Amino acid sequence: LLPLLSVFHLERAEAAARRAGLSTQPVWRQLWDDVMKTRLPKGKNITCWRKKFLETFFWNVLHGVLDVSSDWRLSDPHFSPLLHSSPHVSQLTLCNTLQDALELAAEHNQKVLENLAGSLRILKFQNLLSSDQSIRHSLALLLHRLIHHGSVSQVSMYSWPVPDTVLLVLILSMSAGLCRLGNAITYRSSPCGLCREEEKAQSKEAPHEQAERGCCDGREGSDGENQGGFLGAPAEADANGCQADAGRNSVLSGPTSPLQNPASKEASSKVLCDPTSVQGGSPHCISDQLSCPRVLRKTRRRLKPAVGKKRRCLRQSRGPHADPEDLYDFVFTVAREDHSGLFNKNSTTEGENAESWTSLSPGFPCTGHAGCKKRGGSAGIFSLKAAQRFRSVSTLELFSIPLTRETWRTLSNILSSWVSLENLVLYYNGLDANISCILSGLRALSRHSDCQLRVLRLSDVSSHLPCVELVRCILSAFPRLHRLSVSFDLKIELEGRRPEGNPSCSEAEIPESCLEQLEIRFPREPLHTAFLLPVLKASKSLQQLSLESVTLPGSQELGLLLEALREHNPNLKKMGFYDVNLSQHQKEVLLLLQDPVLQEITFSFCRLFESSTAEFLSEVINAVKRNSSLKSLRLPGNRLGNDRLVALADIFSEDSSSSLCRLDVSSNCIKPDGLLEFTKKLEGHIQQRGGQIQFTHLCLFQNWLDQDAETAQEALRRLKAVCTVVSDSWHSSQAFADYISVM
Repeated sequence: LLPLLSVFHLERAEAAARRAGLSTQPVWRQLWDDVMKTRLPKGKNITCWRKKFLETFFWNVLHGVLDVSSDWRLSDPHFSPLLHSSPHVSQLTLCNTLQDALELAAEHNQKVLENLAGSLRILKFQNLLSSDQSIRHSLALLLHRLIHHGSVSQVSMYSWPVPDTVLLVLILSMSAGLCRLGNAITYRSSPCGLCREEEKAQSKEAPHEQAERGCCDGREGSDGENQGGFLGAPAEADANGCQADAGRNSVLSGPTSPLQNPASKEASSKVLCDPTSVQGGSPHCISDQLSCPRVLRKTRRRLKPAVGKKRRCLRQSRGPHADPEDLYDFVFTVAREDHSGLFNKNSTTEGENAESWTSLSPGFPCTGHAGCKKRGGSAGIFSLKAAQRFRSVSTLELFSIPLTRETWRTLSNILSSWVSLENLVLYYNGLDANISCILSGLRALSRHSDCQLRVLRLSDVSSHLPCVELVRCILSAFPRLHRLSVSFDLKIELEGRRPEGNPSCSEAEIPESCLEQLEIRFPREPLHTAFLLPVLKASKSLQQLSLESVTLPGSQELGLLLEALREHNPNLKKMGFYDVNLSQHQKEVLLLLQDPVLQEITFSFCRLFESSTAEFLSEVINAVKRNSSLKSLRLPGNRLGNDRLVALADIFSEDSSSSLCRLDVSSNCIKPDGLLEFTKKLEGHIQQRGGQIQFTHLCLFQNWLDQDAETAQEALRRLKAVCTVVSDSWHSSQAFADYISVM
């Protein structure tokens, strides 16, 4: 009867079917074929068709690409598409104008949002466009519920050619758990229920404690702490922390903004509290419209107002709805907070558009140039602790989003206190000279004993620093990294391109690091072991090293590297070379294959057998046969051909002590007859050893197996009786282009 049930009743019958020992998987699979009409990628293993169907169903209904009336099994009157499928959604992608965010944040979808808060783990943004204020407000509600009060652990953003700065900084800040809250986080006129419960719990405090921690206690002009204000309020703002809309034209406003021009105190004060200066003639007082952050009031620093500048904020009675734009005030000056190595932007004269960049230290006045402190310096810079903090995500990924200098500074400031962040991935974001911002953020973050950052992956077109020097800078700034990946496409001319204020890291001392995995993709830069040596010395726990697209300037360089690894990295288990010409380094290749500690070795497109002799091949086979520690050997793209493949079968001969489990011979011009001969020889060795062999996986991607389908099928059939075979339907007509690409 299960195939005759609607989705609603099938879902309700799931538990009963499981108790009866029945599987609903075939029914869900049939539903997928009938409703989705989408063929999954070949080789994709679906462990639960129920979850796969309902999650995809949720996406399609939300995006408006599936009509539920198209199938009787979807149109049950008791079935609410978004509500009943949302508990199965672990990944959600929001695109373009974010209309989906508007829909999910709507009042009638509160229950859907509650379900997503419990099930969603990954939130993605793709191909975003600029959005209006109502969309941003809905997105803030969504992020607050899914991240701050939910289970989202990863936020990823993809392909945003012209990012909306306000929107981008909002996503980054709320992903980090930073939020300026009050009545702005509301569903219609009702505040966030979870925040309301928290507020009720805090309202039970003793009255005198509440009075001390009150946000707007009217103590204007006091020399004590100013408990009003919000993240990034200007130093000359009044004790009530009021600010008008005119003071927040942009997340990264220019020097004419009162937030970035502390010298203009009189003008700022008029803008902040003069009702006639606000658009539409209506004054805005943030202290009246938003309740102040509750979490960190005790630790907030008091700010001394300008002498003789006692100012009152003309209050406006609080209506039933808070101004949605107030929600974003906390974001507006995140970019202006500075940490060690960041830059502070100050106007040299009132109203002047000139820019001067000054290095600041955290918590100290600017000393970068004369008069900076007098004009304000760090006076207008506030700690991020002033923002209310919530739960944050542990993984942030940015792919193909060009960031401006100001946005890099904003990200650096957010990063500096993001202690729960574990994985940071930055791919093609215009890093270049802005690497100094990331290094500054890492230095500030490393001062937190509870910071969790373990994985950093950087990839871009070019860098202002050579790859090895950049690695040294990163480990000097943050030695607690466990995995570091650095990748750049183009070789650069270093002369005159080093970032200002960032001296060479070649002399920087690297403390003992926790690094376990290091991956470097060089833009055809030469390998200088002497420069890499301090990294290896500091990384006693290094277990995996991958070098890609590096050139070897001399015949001794690779040998020096192997010697340094043996001396300083006794725990190294995996070593990989990718797109590195090793045809003239046969001695070093054999030394690697004989290493008694390495468990996995990769030579990918290294031209090993380009000009080799039969003697070299025999030495390779003998080295692997005698190495009992090596578990995986990957040789893709090394022009093995049929004859050398057949010879490799001797690795598993009767006199071999090899423990090799995995062999990768992808992209090696192997034809069906050569594969069949390899299979027969392998079967013979297995028979001689009485079936005692540890070989379990053979990878055959992109070989010429289409030239004789019948022979290829026979070889694969016989191989699958011995081990797991991974192959594809690659057509050999692509071989010529692939061959040219590695010439």
